[in-house]
Amino acid sequence: MNPEENRREAEPGMQDTETKEDQPVTEATETAAEAENTPEKETVKAPKKDPILAAAEAKAAEYLAMAQRVQADFENFRRRNESVRADSFAEGRRDVAAVMLPVLDNLERAADAAANSQDESMKSGVELVLKQMNEVYQKLGVTAINRVGEKFDPNLENAILQGSPEEGEPGTVCQVLQKGYMMGEKVLRHAMVKVVPE
Repeated sequence: MNPEENRREAEPGMQDTETKEDQPVTEATETAAEAENTPEKETVKAPKKDPILAAAEAKAAEYLAMAQRVQADFENFRRRNESVRADSFAEGRRDVAAVMLPVLDNLERAADAAANSQDESMKSGVELVLKQMNEVYQKLGVTAINRVGEKFDPNLENAILQGSPEEGEPGTVCQVLQKGYMMGEKVLRHAMVKVVPE
C-alpha cells in the first residue's frame, strides 16, 4: 500500500470532502449559495389606504357620475322642451291664421261692395280694415295661393269646376274661385279653382 492511500484511509473525513468537491455544482446549489451570500432586498410596499378614505373616494366618484347623468338628462329635456314649445307655438299661429281666413274673405267682399257705394267713409273704413288684416297676415308669413295659368297641383288646390279648352293650356288653372293660403310650407287652406281639362 502506498503511504498516501494509508493516509486517506486513516482520515475518512478527508475522502468525503474530496468526493464532494469532485461533484458538479448544480443551479439549485448555486442559487442557494447566492441567497446565503447576498443580503435580503428590501421590498417596497405601497402604503395601505385608509378604508374610510377609500370608501369616501368611491362615494364621491359615484355622486359625480350621477350628477353628470342628471345634467345630461336635463340638457336633453331642455332641448326637447324647446323643440316642442316652438312646434306648439307655430301650430297655434297656423290655427289662428286658418280660423281668421273667413273674416279676411268677408272683408274682401265688403271692400268690393263698398267700391260701388257712394258712401266714401264706409268705403275707406272697409279698405283700411282690409289693409290692416293683410298686413297682419304678411307679418305672420301667410301668402295667398294664386296660380292662374300654372299647372294644377292637388297639394295646393281643389278643382271644383272644369273650364273650356279656350280658357288656357290643358291641365292648367284658369280661374281661382276662392283663394287658398299658405304659412311657410304648410297649406292653411287649399284654393278652389277651375281647371282646363286635359
